[in-house]
Amino acid sequence: MFIRIDKKLGISLLIAVLIILLASLFIVSEGQGALLLRLGTIEVDRNAQAVIKKPGLHIKIPLINQVWKFTTRLQTLDIQSSRIVTAEKKDVIVDYYVKWRISNPVLYYTRTSGNAAKAQILLEQQLNDGLRAEFGRRTIAEVIADDRASIMDALNQQANQSAKTLGLQIVDVRIKRIDLPAEVSAAIFDRMRAERARVATEHRAQGRANAEAIRANADAQATIIVATTKADSMRIRGEADALAAQIYAAAYNKDPSFYAFYRSLIAYKKSFASKQDILVLRPDSQFFKYFNGTQTTGSAKK
Repeated sequence: MFIRIDKKLGISLLIAVLIILLASLFIVSEGQGALLLRLGTIEVDRNAQAVIKKPGLHIKIPLINQVWKFTTRLQTLDIQSSRIVTAEKKDVIVDYYVKWRISNPVLYYTRTSGNAAKAQILLEQQLNDGLRAEFGRRTIAEVIADDRASIMDALNQQANQSAKTLGLQIVDVRIKRIDLPAEVSAAIFDRMRAERARVATEHRAQGRANAEAIRANADAQATIIVATTKADSMRIRGEADALAAQIYAAAYNKDPSFYAFYRSLIAYKKSFASKQDILVLRPDSQFFKYFNGTQTTGSAKK
């Protein structure tokens, strides 16, 4: 009887020891960390520093110590459809995401009680505040077209500063999409069309002005070239006429009678070039002096 009772007691004690042993052990997986809590308060070492358990097998005091595990991996918070107001008092819809990790587990647990959903809500509020501040200094055109990189850089810096109060580190913030509400889109597009039409009109006017200037310059150059060419041609023609006159005079002075005869032959040839030509002249006209035997005085002397 006593032997049976001893066996049962031994088995019960063994089971109790196993339960206590299992309750005293806990495992921290790879990519995780853990804090030991004593009745809800973070347990510290002799230097009053919180003990952060790394991946592996660890021991705790059952019923006194609780274990709070947290991930050390990079996490993503995807924030969609945040309504932000720009410097023009126009609303835009912004979708963005943030890459973050826990950098100070003690502060993180103190501020959020280790609740990941609460931490994400607080982080989203801080990011939205920073995004509103950055968008509030810029117009829609700057936000959409030109200044997104500087917005993200500024937002990264500001988010890191504010996230430190939650024990978090912001690795990156990226804007995925910027859209306009339906009530704003039409007005913005109309204004953009008007602006583009104004720029196009300015370019066309500038082009017409440049064309007129080029055309006027070309006309002036053409007038100068034509005038210069005419002056050169008249000068050359005058020089040629003068040279021809000199040649005629030299030829006439060498033999006036022959020169007169030669000129008469040329005149006869041109006058009788066509059989239909008719000349009404007196027979004793000077024109026919070489046909009727009448010659000049110089010819008679010879």
